[in-house]
Amino acid sequence: MSVTTNRLWRWTPVAIYMAGIFAASAQSDPPMAESAPDKPLHALAYAGLAVLVFRAVAGGLPARLTRRRAAAALAITIGYGVTDEIHQMFVPGRTAELSDLVADATGAAAGLIAGWAWAIVRRQG
Repeated sequence: MSVTTNRLWRWTPVAIYMAGIFAASAQSDPPMAESAPDKPLHALAYAGLAVLVFRAVAGGLPARLTRRRAAAALAITIGYGVTDEIHQMFVPGRTAELSDLVADATGAAAGLIAGWAWAIVRRQG
């Protein structure tokens, strides 16, 4: 597999996932139960994004979770969360909320921690 094909294979899922988040954020009235808190959904979505970004940054899986790779994955994921909140400022009926960004960042960190723990368990098995 060529270097370009390998990069494309790693980053395409990230772009598709980000497009999905963008599409959900672009809806004035996203399909959710009104009484359900949205913070767990933010955390879950960004945990998944962080894992995909880590996979892309690390060159594929399995890969060792280093500080540098984790920092890069967190920076990209949280940076995307910032742009998503800014995007929501321009969507009728939506607002940018710092608490959503905190949920995004928490989910991203949790996704990376879960990936790190999974790698440890896998090595011991």
